[in-house]
Amino acid sequence: MRIDLVSEPGTAGRPNEDLAAAVVPAGGVGGAVLALDGVTPPRDGVTGCVHDVPWFTARLGGALQELLTARTGTLREALAEAVARTAARHGTGCDLRHVRTPQATVAMARWDAERVEYLVLSDAALLVERTDGEVAAVLDRRLAELPEAVRAQRAAVRALPAGSPEREAAGRAYGRAVEALRNAEGGFFTAAADPSVAARAVAGTLARPEVAALAALTDGVTRYTEVLRLGDWAQLSTALRKEGARAVVARIRAAEAADPDGAAYPRGKRHDDASAVFAEL
Repeated sequence: MRIDLVSEPGTAGRPNEDLAAAVVPAGGVGGAVLALDGVTPPRDGVTGCVHDVPWFTARLGGALQELLTARTGTLREALAEAVARTAARHGTGCDLRHVRTPQATVAMARWDAERVEYLVLSDAALLVERTDGEVAAVLDRRLAELPEAVRAQRAAVRALPAGSPEREAAGRAYGRAVEALRNAEGGFFTAAADPSVAARAVAGTLARPEVAALAALTDGVTRYTEVLRLGDWAQLSTALRKEGARAVVARIRAAEAADPDGAAYPRGKRHDDASAVFAEL
């Protein structure tokens, strides 16, 4: 087994809100990969919580690593327990019902000699490379498939001049529309303070002998395929295996720098926190 991991902040001097981890249990049988992407709140900073996003991702990720190592229950059960544990650590000064309470997207997989379990929530991703060379991306498409009216708002924002007051105002309106759909029926779901969200995750099981490699990715890395068009999912998996996770992120950064205002490749941020955990089984 070989594991390659990178986690790089999108902006120098700003905390990395991602968490990336790999777990190899004592005894060396099986393992797990995990990538969390903390959801950056709007600039006004109102979240109803005294804790910041890195505090949340660190504690949610720590709880998940412990549960993945213990190998008890399903991945949905592990996520529910980790969310509950993290919620209990907030304290009375935090309004965990606030739509902006600290939260994260999730991609993880766990394997033993017989099977591979996987789980994805929101716009993180898991790549599965099979032994026959086929690569499949496990995705939760709900954030990408928001109601047409909201997607039209996003397109309208991106059509306005970067840095203009009009774009700033339209961006705030779009943000409010997305917030209204977060962890709501007909919208999309993230790991925040409600353990029941685990039931909303995309999850399943594969036969271990059919899987050659896995990669848990935050959306700062999936933009390689979904935004920057540097290659398809199979090419991304191959680049991670042959060139390494750090080289993949370097290629993403170069493409972003060549299109600083998002004119060719529209995106919400010029650079985003980028994390990848690649495991060649």
